[in-house]
Amino acid sequence: MAVTYKGAISFGLVHIPIELYRTTQSIDLTFHQLCKKTKERVRYKKYCPNCNKDITKDDIIKGYEYAKDQYVLISDDEMESLKEEKDRTIEILHITQLEDIDDLYYEKNYYAIPNQSGTKAYELLYKSLKSMKVVAIGQCVIGTKETLVAIVPAKDCLLVKTLFYNDEIVELPKDIKHPKVSSAELKMAKQLLEAMKSSFDPTKYHDTFQEKLRNVIEAKIHGKEIVSTKELKEDTPMNLMEALTKSVEQLEKRA
Repeated sequence: MAVTYKGAISFGLVHIPIELYRTTQSIDLTFHQLCKKTKERVRYKKYCPNCNKDITKDDIIKGYEYAKDQYVLISDDEMESLKEEKDRTIEILHITQLEDIDDLYYEKNYYAIPNQSGTKAYELLYKSLKSMKVVAIGQCVIGTKETLVAIVPAKDCLLVKTLFYNDEIVELPKDIKHPKVSSAELKMAKQLLEAMKSSFDPTKYHDTFQEKLRNVIEAKIHGKEIVSTKELKEDTPMNLMEALTKSVEQLEKRA
């Protein structure tokens, strides 16, 4: 697995060299775009109209458009030279309770893996945060952006969770009405949800759509006819209380 970030975590004078690795991977099937007529793969080429030719990655530089067709050029070396040592370090600014961070602010998760020289300091920070039941808030530069992060003690390691800044969070697009619900409806809804309680086991869940898609592709590869399994289902209108009652009855029958 590729390293996303190489740097360190620091608190006080303690310096812990670490590497960040993504906690997830995409397992979705990917498709190429093909010409409808020839079935040839559609290619996208980088083209310079002034040079009147295709160009490669080595011919491209970064430019910021400050006015129409007017650019300030920034090289990768210049970008890297802007980073100070502190920018390559996740400096812990303060600690807080995990529940103090709204879920809206979380962006991505990374495993924080210590270098050999920093294992003891890493373990010290990990055990301290875990025993105090707190998370650490810090900042560092990842790519071209100073990123806000939460350092969270997980089961066996520290996780670094990148956070959105407050000005990146958008307001609720529409007001949500809160109509009155009766005590009977609330009681029945709670009864239904209570009956649905179980421990979370992530191994129970998988992407069934991707499975069906893979089966279709496999069948097409072997020249088999694809038969639709779509079922038409007529919905019978019912009021909220009736829907809740029938749902509870169905769960009780299954139990």
